[in-house]
Formats: sequence, structure tokens, C-alpha cells
Amino acid sequence: VELVESGGGLVESGGTLRLACVASTTMFDIYALAWYRQAPGKQRELVAAITAGDRPSYVDSVKGRSTISRDNALNTVYLELNNLKPEDTAVYYCNCGITVTKPILRSVPGHYWGRGTQVTVSS
Repeated sequence: VELVESGGGLVESGGTLRLACVASTTMFDIYALAWYRQAPGKQRELVAAITAGDRPSYVDSVKGRSTISRDNALNTVYLELNNLKPEDTAVYYCNCGITVTKPILRSVPGHYWGRGTQVTVSS
């Protein structure tokens, strides 16, 4: 499965971005999907996930100001980030095949990753 992210960029604090990830698979609708991010000098961390049944989950740092969604007809998963903060600056990666657990932080990423899209939030 090839994943291609888009939508990153430079945005001012308080702004909004909508990231998209297109997957090259005929079985998109059976996969749970996720967005991870990696800031400079830090480990990659989970941001949000959505199950095959369209149930979203978020980590606490973005809960209430982000929305993950999917469009199975377009093989695309989205992440909208609102009220962006400088600490949201990172490379955002799409992941396909995640095993979503409760609590969400125990989720296990799938084997498929995109190359990432840079999000930079200026203060």
C-alpha cells in the first residue's frame, strides 16, 4: 500500500490546516487509519486514528481541536487541525493498518507509512 500525504505548510498560530492522505489499495475500506507526527528531536507519536467502522479517536493534545475523517470512495483519510499551536509543528505521517486500542496510546501502527508532510506553526 502506497500512502501519499498532502496539505502541510506554514500557518500562523491559531490557524487551520487540513491534511489528506491518499492510499493505493483496493481494500481501503477494511483498514483502520491513523495520523502520526514527529517533531525535531522527538519520537514519532500518534495523533488520531479512525477505524474501518468510522470511529475516531484522538490523543489528549489534539482532542477538541482536530477531526479525523475518511472517504472510502476516494481512498483518502483526512486530518483537520484547528487552533494550531507552535507545538503542533512536526512532520505528519499517514499510517494504514493500525490496530486501534483503548487507551489510544496503546495502539499499534500498521506496516504502511507515507513519507510525511511538514506542518510548521509560527508563533
